[in-house]
Amino acid sequence: MRPPTHILVVNGVKVRRPVFVIAAPHSGADLLGRALKRSPGFHITMGRGPVARVVYAFARRPSIARSGGAPRVLRDVLAEAWQVVPGACAECTTACREAGGIVGSGPCAGPEALSRFGDAGPDLLYSAPVLLQAFPDARLIQIIRDGRDVVADMLADPTCLAWFKPHMLSEDAEFPNPFLGVRAAEHRERWNAMPTAGKCALRWRGAVRLSAALRRELPAEHLLTLRYEDMLSSPGEAIDAVSAFLEAKVSTIALYGAPRPAPGTWRRRLSPADAELVEKVAREELRRLGYR
Repeated sequence: MRPPTHILVVNGVKVRRPVFVIAAPHSGADLLGRALKRSPGFHITMGRGPVARVVYAFARRPSIARSGGAPRVLRDVLAEAWQVVPGACAECTTACREAGGIVGSGPCAGPEALSRFGDAGPDLLYSAPVLLQAFPDARLIQIIRDGRDVVADMLADPTCLAWFKPHMLSEDAEFPNPFLGVRAAEHRERWNAMPTAGKCALRWRGAVRLSAALRRELPAEHLLTLRYEDMLSSPGEAIDAVSAFLEAKVSTIALYGAPRPAPGTWRRRLSPADAELVEKVAREELRRLGYR
């Protein structure tokens, strides 16, 4: 049964077809979010604190996301994030402020020019079902990146590594746990003993499996899947696909000049043992899911 349509008005504008960019860590959500943020009429937030806290609560406790009140909670926290008021951007992350070109304390957008809203915050992927309940007309853009490069970048990111402390799979943890890529409670000790590179690989694997499920379940008018590598090698084509999907003109500036690691760079950033483990997981998973 289709959930009832909720009319949400933000800054005097009805929220229609909001855009959400979802991906595994270090897979390009911020890059596309930057492109959307610089496009006329779009107001895209990236990692606002209140939104991130809700998203991570849903990611770590899927049962919360399945509760009846979850869509309202997520809708309300996003509506608050999208408000254009003095000082609102002071609560944004550095990446969001830089993407918006904020100078001083001014807002990154003018309410009179807005027509589309959205978010490209970290780990929205785990809230995708709730997003679609909260906004039945939402448009999701998911980005898939080679897991070997993802793991190499995650290992250099203290924020990502903070999720791999033993207490993350405590006795009250829920399984399966897509956020950490652990399917059953009996795998808890194996996960604790696993090298950090392996934990990163499992987190990537859990994310791309969720992405694959969305690709099977959602119609083309609700979901667009992009490859990160294609975004960098053919930015014009990628943005054309996004523009057609959203029926709006999207800026290409953010994609041009983005650093593109040379093939195999990930191997030089990992130990031989870690490289072997990560390559096995990434190669098998991409082949299984049909991304290669």
